[in-house]
Amino acid sequence: MNKDEMECQKWVYCPVCGNKTRVRLRKDTVLLHFPLFCPKCKKESLIDAEGFTVRLIGCKSM
Repeated sequence: MNKDEMECQKWVYCPVCGNKTRVRLRKDTVLLHFPLFCPKCKKESLIDAEGFTVRLIGCKSM
């Protein structure tokens, strides 16, 4: 991965605890009803993402 590819990717942060998850987004990424799991707080959040904008739909404990 070169420097340009690294700059156009951003980590997704947990909407509950604010920690970094294991998912990265690119500018052209579109996610609808994506189950985002946080390894720190052990919660699963349902998100929509387009570009670098992430919107929380729902959350549940695991």
